[in-house]
Amino acid sequence: MGRTIVFWLHLTAGAMVGSVVLIMSMTGVLLTYEKQMLAWADRRAASIAPPTPEIRAVSLDVIVRSAAAAVPDRTITMITKRSDPRSPVSVAMSGGISILVNPYTGHVTGEAPTGMRQLFRTTTEWHRYLAGKGERRALGKAVTGGCNLAFLFLVISGGYLWLPRRWAVRAVAAVAIPRWRHATGRARDFNWHNALGFWSAIPLTVVAASATVISYPWASDLAYRVVGDTPPPRPTPPPVATGAAAAASASPVAAGTTPAIAPALLQSLSHRWQQAESHSANWRSIALRLPAQATAPLVFTIDAGSGGQPQKRGTLTVDAAKGTLLQWETFADQSRGRRFRSLLRFAHTGEYWGVTGQTVAGLVSAAACVLVWTGFSLAWRPVRAWRASSHADQSWPKAA
Repeated sequence: MGRTIVFWLHLTAGAMVGSVVLIMSMTGVLLTYEKQMLAWADRRAASIAPPTPEIRAVSLDVIVRSAAAAVPDRTITMITKRSDPRSPVSVAMSGGISILVNPYTGHVTGEAPTGMRQLFRTTTEWHRYLAGKGERRALGKAVTGGCNLAFLFLVISGGYLWLPRRWAVRAVAAVAIPRWRHATGRARDFNWHNALGFWSAIPLTVVAASATVISYPWASDLAYRVVGDTPPPRPTPPPVATGAAAAASASPVAAGTTPAIAPALLQSLSHRWQQAESHSANWRSIALRLPAQATAPLVFTIDAGSGGQPQKRGTLTVDAAKGTLLQWETFADQSRGRRFRSLLRFAHTGEYWGVTGQTVAGLVSAAACVLVWTGFSLAWRPVRAWRASSHADQSWPKAA
C-alpha cells in the first residue's frame, strides 16, 4: 500500500514539474564549464604570446591608466589578474562592460568577448528565472524554486521505488545496469529511467538540496543551524530610486566628469598588488574591487582554486597608503555556518570539488534530462495505448 501511494505521488509530481525540471537540467548542462569557457574566450580574444625572460609585466598603474584612457566615459570597478602567462588582465567597468589589457605592454586588446558572456547570461536567466524579466523574475524564481523542491522529492521517492522487491543479483542488475542496445519501447524507457536514477541519485540529491538552500532564505538559515551556528541577519534592501535620482544612478558616469582614480591610490596600487601576489605563492587569480575613497583599505580576493572553491580562497585587507596588513581571512577562519553555506553553494555546481565535481554535476544534469524524458514516456504509453484501443473499438461495427 505504501509503495503504491509513493508511486502515484511520484508520478503526479513528475507530470506537474517535469517540463520545468527539463529546462533547469538542460541549462545546467550548458553552464557546466562556464568559468573555464569564459577564461578560454578571453585568452583567445587577447592572443597574448607567452613571455620570454626579457619581457616582464608592466606595473598595475600602467594597466589602470591604459584602461581608463581607452574607455573614458566609464569608471573602473574591478581588476582581475590570472597567474596564467597567456591570460590578459580583465578590467571591469561601470555599465557592465569588461576590457582586456595585455599585462606585458599595457595595451588594451579590446573588450572581453560579449557573445559567450551573453550566452551564459541568457542560460543563467532561464536556469534561475525561466527567462523572466522585471516583475516576472520573482515569479520565475518562485516557480523554479518550487519545482526544484518537487524534484528533490522525485529523487528521494524514486530511490525508494527503485528498491527491488526481491534482493537477488538478477533482480538488482535488471534495474541498475543500463542497456544501451537491444532495448526498445517501454523496456528501454523503464531500464534507462531506473538505471540512470540509481547511479545519479546521490549527486542529484546534493544538487537539488543545495539549490533549495540557494532559493529559500529559510533553507539558508537552516544550513547555519544544522551545524550549530546562528544565521546572519538578512541585509535590508536599498530604497528604490525614482525620478532624477534613478536617472543619475543609471548613468555610468555623470556628464562632464572623468572616471579618475585618486592619484594617491593610483601611486600605491602597484605596490599593494605586488604585496598581494607575494602573500600567496600558489595563487591562480587575484581580484581587487576598487574602493570609492582613496583612504579606504584595499581588499584583495586571492584564489588558489578554479574560482568556485571557497576552501582555496582568502581575502587580504591592507592599508592603501602604508601597506600595513589589516586582515587575512581564509576559509578556515570563517564560522562553521558560513563554511557549510559556502560548501552548499558551490556543491550545487560541483565546483567545490574542482573540474571533477563540475563534470559529475554536468553528467547528472544530463541524466536528469533523460529521466524526465523516460518518465514522461512511461506515463504516456498507457494513455496512448488506451486511446488507440478506444478508437479501434469505435471503428468496428458492433455485432448483432
